[in-house]
Amino acid sequence: MTLTEQPAGPAGKNTARCARHDGHDPGESGAETPETASERVNRRWHEILQETRVTQTGVQILFGFLLSVAFTPLFRELETFDRVLYVITVVLGAAATGSLIAPVSIHRFLSGQRMKDELVEAAARLMMCGMVLLALTIGCTLLLILRVVIPGVLAEVLAGGVMLWFGLCWYALPLYLRRRAVRRSPADGARHTR
Repeated sequence: MTLTEQPAGPAGKNTARCARHDGHDPGESGAETPETASERVNRRWHEILQETRVTQTGVQILFGFLLSVAFTPLFRELETFDRVLYVITVVLGAAATGSLIAPVSIHRFLSGQRMKDELVEAAARLMMCGMVLLALTIGCTLLLILRVVIPGVLAEVLAGGVMLWFGLCWYALPLYLRRRAVRRSPADGARHTR
């Protein structure tokens, strides 16, 4: 998603330029379709809702699994470290669930208050926080399971490798793509002014 702010137009309307998400390739016409501030905030809200639906399903299934583990016969045989790890994992899962469901609650409380900009910003921050908590929950769950299945240091190595992969896919790659787009943006502007 490429989004660059444009100065206020002659009518004083603040617009942004963004490729529409309706299936049309902005490259077909050679230019991006203008998007008003209101359209932009509505689009961002709908994107957050879609992202929330995906992450909520995953975190709720994982959290349900975690809650059931304590009631299995094998749980009584866990070592102290594994029990502590389980408690940390359940708390992280609960925190991730709270962060990822919070945008819905905030929307209910603020609906009709003409605060969509603030709602979208808060929801985006909560989603990022929830994704970090979800990654930590998955990592701890994986470590807990691997410690039961593969005793020894291999469990920690595998869990660490998966967490590194999450870090690369979920955080490093998006940051890299953002930086690359920012570096490319001034070059594109200079090319268009010639």
